[in-house]
Amino acid sequence: MAPPLQDTGLGLREKKATASLNANGGEVCARRFFTWDEIALRTGRIAPYLQERWLVIERKVYDISQFYKRHPGGSRVISHYAGQDATDAFTAFHLHKAQVSKYLNSLLIGELAPDQPSSEPSKNQLLVNDFRELRATVEKMGLLKPNRLFFFLMLVHIIVLDVAAWLTIWYFGASSLPFFVGVACFTIAQTQMSWLQHDLGHLSVLSTSKWNHVTHKILMSLVKGMPAQWWNYLHFQHHAKPNCFRKDPDLNMHPILFALGKTLAAELGMKKKKFMPYNYQHKYFFFMAPTLLVPFFQISIFYSSIKRKEWLDLALIVTYNIRVCLIYIPLMGFKCFMAYYWLSRLLESCWFTWVSQMNHIPMNIDYDKNVDWVTMQLQATCNVEQSLFNDWFTGHLNFQIEHHLFPTMPRHNYWKVAPLVKSLCAKHGIEYQTKTLLGAFAGILHSLKDSGEIWLDAYLHG
Repeated sequence: MAPPLQDTGLGLREKKATASLNANGGEVCARRFFTWDEIALRTGRIAPYLQERWLVIERKVYDISQFYKRHPGGSRVISHYAGQDATDAFTAFHLHKAQVSKYLNSLLIGELAPDQPSSEPSKNQLLVNDFRELRATVEKMGLLKPNRLFFFLMLVHIIVLDVAAWLTIWYFGASSLPFFVGVACFTIAQTQMSWLQHDLGHLSVLSTSKWNHVTHKILMSLVKGMPAQWWNYLHFQHHAKPNCFRKDPDLNMHPILFALGKTLAAELGMKKKKFMPYNYQHKYFFFMAPTLLVPFFQISIFYSSIKRKEWLDLALIVTYNIRVCLIYIPLMGFKCFMAYYWLSRLLESCWFTWVSQMNHIPMNIDYDKNVDWVTMQLQATCNVEQSLFNDWFTGHLNFQIEHHLFPTMPRHNYWKVAPLVKSLCAKHGIEYQTKTLLGAFAGILHSLKDSGEIWLDAYLHG
């Protein structure tokens, strides 16, 4: 149950005047006022008898205790903001906020009391205000609007590579040289498709959410052999709370495979936990991370589709696998095709692993501290120097800072907003890290080595 109406000094007439209205103009409930302390208790995790989940958007308080289960982006991504201000996350993830408002109206239970700040005390309100001004500037500059020609050309070059892989085997056969040329073309096409589906998943390719989702589902399933819904469910949690343990699924490799971050590594050592020899993790990362990612993806995509009853996704994935088998097996035989296909998947996994982790593993990894949007993203991300090769090789994820601050921004505009983000960081004394590509790769190993040594010291002497 919600707490009683806060005494804000309003008279009876003023309190009645604050009644909220639904879309038809009818009275929903008397406007109620809440404090941050009351909202912070509504996370759904504090106590068994207190299972309510509330969050705040633009000073309005919403009860998502039931809605979070039906949330289109998944129950976890919205639950990660239960008990917190979700204004900047809400703005970042939704293209058309007016459409979403019809869902919010039915969840509204009140607003922050007049004496309460717009954000929690743990957040830098001046930084929050400046970032929201920057967001408004970005929208006025049209930097959230996609260049369809850019993405069309990206798709064309993927199709050309995919066809080239098949033509190489069809024309030259499956001897050593054409085999490896085919593997290279197929691997590049699949990896570049990963970057394009990432764009679609972030609603940054087409002008409407609907067509981004539809195109994402088709291309992700028929060209990548993976379900779009599964990817969205995991990836948006990562963006909502990057490098926050138990909220960012990208950190699920801790502690089974790796001890990540200084705080978590020390905690693991103090508890005398040793699932792996973490002091050597910077050495076994090379082969273990990419190798295990392949079966993990293959198992989880089928498991997720069946568990969530995503039958269309499952049908499209099966169609992809049948298509690939039918066009390759007659040319090279089953055994040769298995070597061809899984070698490509392994190389793609290596490419994906190093690019996806170079911006995050070397950064701060900890529990959710409920800091403001900009601070959270800058603590968890860094950039890699811009070049034509780096842009192409990483799918523009070398601009990881800009991507995390504006997740629906088309990637061809990251370089345009980067100077504005740098100015914001400089004004508020926030470090804006940019590394070379090789330096970013090396940062993964240095970070793993450091956290492994911290774990070992805590394990032996803690």
